[in-house]
Amino acid sequence: MAKLDETKGHNLTTIDRIANFINDNPNGKIIFMVGAGISTSCGIPDFRSPKTGLYHNLSKLNLPFAEAVFDIDFFKENPKPFYTLAQELYPGKFKPSKFHFLMKLCEDNGHLQRVYTQNIDTLERQAGIEDKYVIEAHGSFASNHCIECNKQFAMEYFKSKVNTKKITKDGVEFEYAKCDSCQGLIKPNIVFFGENLPKFFFETWDKDLELLEEQEKGDDNYLVVVVGTSLAVYPFASLPSEVPNEIDRSLINLEVVGDFKEDPRKNDFFFKGSTDEAAELIAEKLDWVEELQRYSDEYKVETISTDEEMSKVLSEMEKLELDKENTSKKDKSVGFDKGKDSKQVNSKKEEENSKGKDVKKNKLEEKEENDNESSN
Repeated sequence: MAKLDETKGHNLTTIDRIANFINDNPNGKIIFMVGAGISTSCGIPDFRSPKTGLYHNLSKLNLPFAEAVFDIDFFKENPKPFYTLAQELYPGKFKPSKFHFLMKLCEDNGHLQRVYTQNIDTLERQAGIEDKYVIEAHGSFASNHCIECNKQFAMEYFKSKVNTKKITKDGVEFEYAKCDSCQGLIKPNIVFFGENLPKFFFETWDKDLELLEEQEKGDDNYLVVVVGTSLAVYPFASLPSEVPNEIDRSLINLEVVGDFKEDPRKNDFFFKGSTDEAAELIAEKLDWVEELQRYSDEYKVETISTDEEMSKVLSEMEKLELDKENTSKKDKSVGFDKGKDSKQVNSKKEEENSKGKDVKKNKLEEKEENDNESSN
C-alpha cells in the first residue's frame, strides 16, 4: 500500500488502486464523498478557498458577515442577497464536469454504491446519475419549501420568482416567492446556517456504514473515494473518519485534508491534482475513454474559469442596498458549519453511533452464548 503524502510520485499508484479495484471486483462498489472541487471546472466558485472562494469575496461587501447570504435568520430579514446570488448560480447555467461523468460511468458499469455530495448545484443529477445514488447532504436547488409551514414546492416556482428582478429608483427589487397556504417565504431545500441537515443523509449513511462494517478482513467489496473537498464542514467532514479501518480510502484533492491529514492510515491513497485530470486517468486505465468523451461531447463540456462567474456575482451583489450597521449580526459558526455547534451535533451523532455499536456487540455476544448453550 502506498503511504499517504503530497508528492506527485504516488499519483499513479492512487489511480491504479481505483482502476484495479473496479477491474478486479465485478461486484465491487464505490462510495464517493465529493465537494466543490468537482464543480469548479464548470465555472462554479467554491465557497472556502482563501482569496478566491465565494465567502472571501462576499466579505468585501456590506454584509454583516460573509455567510449571511446562507443564514436562515438573515434570509427572513432580507432575502434579497440570496435571490441575487441564486440568480447567478441557479441550475441550468452550468454543465457537469468530467468527474461527474466518471461517477456516472461507475453507475453504468455497476460499481456505484453512493455519491455523498456537499454541493447544491444538482450537477450529479444533471450528469444522469439516478436519484437513489445521490445524497445531497446540504440540500440543493432541486426543490423548495415554505420556511414557516414546510409546504413543498417545485423547483420552477422559486426559479420563476428569482427571475423577477427589477431595477427601480429604490434599487434592486424582487417579487419574493410566498407560500399559498401561510404566506411564509419560500426557499430552495438548501441547508442554511441555523437549519438541520436532512434526515435521509444520516439514515442513508448509517445503512452504508453498516455494509462497510460487515465487510470481512481480506474482502475487497467497497472502496471510499473522497474528492475535491476541504473537509471543513461538519458533520459531513466526519464521514471519512467513520469509515472502518479495513476499508481503503482514496483522496483526490489539491492537498491532504481532514482525517487523511489528522489520522492517516496505511491503506490511504492520495492523488494530488485536479479532479478532471484524475477522471481522465482513471477512465484511461479502465478503457472508459470513449464513453467519457461521449458524455462530454453530448453535454458540450468545457473548462470554465470561476473568475468570470465570481465577477458577475460580485457585480450583482454590489448593486444591493445593504446596511451593515443596521443588520443584526450572528455567530457564523451555527448550523452545519465547522464551528462549536456543529461539532456538538457531530459529537452527539458519534455518541449515538457508539451506543448503536455497543448494542450490536451485546447482541452478537448473546447470540454466541445461545449457540454455545445449544451445542452443549
